[in-house]
Amino acid sequence: MAPDAPRVIGRVTVLNRKAMADSNDKTGSPLAEGERTTPMMAQYLEVKRAYPDCLLFYRMGDFYEMFFADAEAAAKALDITLTKRGRHLDQDIPMCGVPVHAAEAYLSRLIRQGFRVAVCEQMEDPVEARKRGAKGPVKRDVIRVVTPGTLTEDGLLDARRNNYLACLAEVSGSWALAALDISTGAFAVEPLAAIGEGDEPASGTLSAAFARLEPSEILLPDRLLARPGLFEILGDWKEKLTPLPGSRFDSENARRRLMQLYGVATLDGLGSFGRAEIAASGTLIDYVDLTQKGRLPRLGLLTRRGAGQIMEIDAASQRNLELVRGFSGERKGGLLQAIDRTITGAGARTLTGWLVAPLTDIDAIAARQDAVGWLAEDGGRRGALRRILAESPDLERALARLSLGRGGPRDLAAIRDGLAAARRLAERLGDAGPSLIEQAGAHLASDAADSGLIDRVTRALASELPLFARDGGFIARAYSPQLDELIELRDDSRKLIANLQARYAAETGVSGLKIRHNAVLGYFIEVTQTHADKLRQPFIHRQTLAGSARFTSVELGELEAKVARAGDSALALELKLFEELVGEVRARGDAIQAVAQAVALLDTLAGLAELASERDYVRPQVDMSLAFAITRGRHPVVEAALPAGAFVANDCDLAPDNRLWLITGPNMAGKSTFLRQNALIAILAQMGSFVPAAAARIGIVDRLFSRVGAADDLARGRSTFMVEMVETAAILNQAGPRALVILDEIGRGTATFDGLSIAWATIEHLHEQIRCRGLFATHYHELNALTARLPALSPHAMRVKEWQGDVVFLHEVARGAADRSYGIHVAKLAGLPASVVARAEEVLELVQSNDRRSALTRLAADLPLFSAARPGAAAAPAASELEQALAALKPDEMSPRAALEALYRLRDLLKPR
Repeated sequence: MAPDAPRVIGRVTVLNRKAMADSNDKTGSPLAEGERTTPMMAQYLEVKRAYPDCLLFYRMGDFYEMFFADAEAAAKALDITLTKRGRHLDQDIPMCGVPVHAAEAYLSRLIRQGFRVAVCEQMEDPVEARKRGAKGPVKRDVIRVVTPGTLTEDGLLDARRNNYLACLAEVSGSWALAALDISTGAFAVEPLAAIGEGDEPASGTLSAAFARLEPSEILLPDRLLARPGLFEILGDWKEKLTPLPGSRFDSENARRRLMQLYGVATLDGLGSFGRAEIAASGTLIDYVDLTQKGRLPRLGLLTRRGAGQIMEIDAASQRNLELVRGFSGERKGGLLQAIDRTITGAGARTLTGWLVAPLTDIDAIAARQDAVGWLAEDGGRRGALRRILAESPDLERALARLSLGRGGPRDLAAIRDGLAAARRLAERLGDAGPSLIEQAGAHLASDAADSGLIDRVTRALASELPLFARDGGFIARAYSPQLDELIELRDDSRKLIANLQARYAAETGVSGLKIRHNAVLGYFIEVTQTHADKLRQPFIHRQTLAGSARFTSVELGELEAKVARAGDSALALELKLFEELVGEVRARGDAIQAVAQAVALLDTLAGLAELASERDYVRPQVDMSLAFAITRGRHPVVEAALPAGAFVANDCDLAPDNRLWLITGPNMAGKSTFLRQNALIAILAQMGSFVPAAAARIGIVDRLFSRVGAADDLARGRSTFMVEMVETAAILNQAGPRALVILDEIGRGTATFDGLSIAWATIEHLHEQIRCRGLFATHYHELNALTARLPALSPHAMRVKEWQGDVVFLHEVARGAADRSYGIHVAKLAGLPASVVARAEEVLELVQSNDRRSALTRLAADLPLFSAARPGAAAAPAASELEQALAALKPDEMSPRAALEALYRLRDLLKPR
């Protein structure tokens, strides 16, 4: 880690707050005694002081206004006009604002840029407040704090991925990571193995968990920012971190919070949780309660993911294998996009969860495969189910919004339509099927989907629905006779106003006379300045503007009161009816959530069945052996991008007696594709999917590692080679006998002899110490000499064919070793100038004439095998003259001529004396 790493991590406490830390300085300190300010600004400052690290959306009529430093930061982030409103402490007050009706779009942009936003609403109607004779500004209060991990609005979320809020906790040397998605109710915790008692969690384990969840926000005790062992992993996620005081992670308070959440006297009935797990889970609930101002979403039961329940895939391997995203950072090019045939957002989220967390329980894997196979065999049933799924709204997220009091009429309609679709799905499934299908069918046909709730919501809701309940007009006619009467009275009054406008226009002779309405004046009569003198008694002047004049009358005032009473009464009754419907939905919340999960499960299984049928995938055999036998395997992403039948399939058999393959061959021949496809087949098999192969048998893989591709990390001062070595070190330190290891071109980023030596030692370590299944691709053909000494190391090569001076890449893997890399041919294909290609061929012929490979092959025969005692071996053998000469070489400092002379000297050392 760079020397300034602690400082980098330490800055995270203000990183996501932009310039909010100094907001109090710019808005003024708490008002001193005798300090003068307007009542409204005094209210604003009081609220702002309670949320110094947030932008404050301060509701004023139809706008959310921001002032002082908040206004400056928001105006810059949103590219909106910065203006001013009055003065404070002898300075102009910067101000900007966004319309309430468009606030969601602005919130989305602010959240993406790392801001937190406190939404301060008017808690009373201004007109009613004035009628009561209230003094000062209307009552306002913060109703929620919007953070990246606490979003529920559709416009702020990706429908096809979860939005996790995570919490990392440490209690007495034990570590845990909890995560919840308040938009779906998913809630889980997992222990993290520590390196040693009181030490940090193993970086690979924590890295894998973060990569799997991709949390939008991570809570952690602020003291952990100073832990050196966490600098690197937290640095990767620094923009997502929300440090909190250590007191917020008290495990006993967390236990009480969880018991309160689930209404139990003990957590024993939910499972066995350690103190760190309880601390992480309870802190999440506290944080959600704080940001949602006491309104908790409906959360599922807390589930515990124990060690060894899933295939661990660290962050580097997920990235190298492009599981969720391609190297561009987008879904395009990733495995997820290639296999995703889900129709609903909930199904897509479930599929993603399966993909990044493949199972290690063979019974659970078999249950998923049974269901996929059953649906794959019955295309008619599968097609009917998918047509119904296409009409299924996102029940999970609609239920979450209604539970938080943030839902609207459209969310009620989503519950209605989702439950109706669930009934049709249950009818189409019937009673037969594998265990997972039967379980899904039982939930789909539960009481939550009975006709009573569906019929009531159907009768209650109008055909056209507003986004917000406050807009009214969403209750259908004939549902409530009382509401129908009020609406008729309101609409008749509006007709009376229209008639009054026509009469006033005729009496005054001003055809352009209009009766208008706004929130400040209510109803008023408006004419142009040219006709203002024509409005005398009974008209009463109210306001003069640049181009118009406004009036009222006693008759208009009385009519306005009548309209207002009817309109207000109608809206109040609609809101009451809305709350009654929401209450009925909440009362069945657990059952509705179970229905939503069943829909997601069915969509995921049907999507995998569709994939298997469409792409000719087969059911793999997954067992507890150490087998890894793939017959005619294919790369699921590359195959999808090629014309049908164009992909060249290959076998791979990592049986115990040849569990480690050494693969040589030229660039562009398909080595990396072959490596990746076998890793992806293992993942697909253990997530419960069928796989792209003619046949497959896979013994459970507990950890998968992939070191493929080249990338640097300049922000940390890491070269491409350093990144390669860091990832290789993680593999060699964490892999075990059940791991699957994929390594491509280890050692290529440094000098030839250094790289060759590292690759050599890595192969020996994998073979002798870890003893795992693995694929090792390399351009160092000299390493093939190791196959004679390492019994489980099997040489394989990418086949090529030379024809009429050209090289044809066959993309086939065959047993044996490649004799050369054809790098100059690839350079020619890339467009290097002919003179450069010709000169390269001359140099290659000269180098090969000195037979470096032959010398190294003889060296391999004499070099002692890798010893478990290294590097602590006390008595290393004395270096030979040749070894001493090799060690003294400094290839990076040598000219081409000096390098050739050194090769001649090394050759001479090999000659018999």
